[in-house]
Amino acid sequence: MGAADPRFESPVDRAIREAVERGDFDDLPGKGQPLPGAGRTGPVEENWWVRGYLEREGLSGEALLPPSVQLRKELDRIDDTVARFTDERRVREHVAEIDARVVDHMRYPVGPRVPIHRPDADAVVARWRATRVRRGRPAPVPHDSAGSAAEPVRDRWWHRLRRR
Repeated sequence: MGAADPRFESPVDRAIREAVERGDFDDLPGKGQPLPGAGRTGPVEENWWVRGYLEREGLSGEALLPPSVQLRKELDRIDDTVARFTDERRVREHVAEIDARVVDHMRYPVGPRVPIHRPDADAVVARWRATRVRRGRPAPVPHDSAGSAAEPVRDRWWHRLRRR
């Protein structure tokens, strides 16, 4: 299988020849430069193109991990993640989101079996508050929209009539 038969030109070969004749390949970036990694010696890495893409795009390799390992890593660094939040409501929302993903994973496990537990929202909030106090930023006091807790809640008059 040497050179192509000059009497037959495939549609692909014809399209490439016509593009070269038009000059479509003249101004491509990297023209005249060696291919990346062409001069490397040593073992060829199986996923060289994936690693190169992750490096070029500035992404971490964590996206390539199985879902169970990703969840475990997220649970391990939950305190660091919630440390940047400024209110308790947002902390609880984040914990509830992770909890929903953990429950979903427990129902339909995918990937290697990694010990995963459901996060305790109260414990995470307590650690978040302690971290904020240590850093000199106390947690804001949650506001009650109905008023103070010391004030007794009165039934409306129509609720009292309905109970009779």
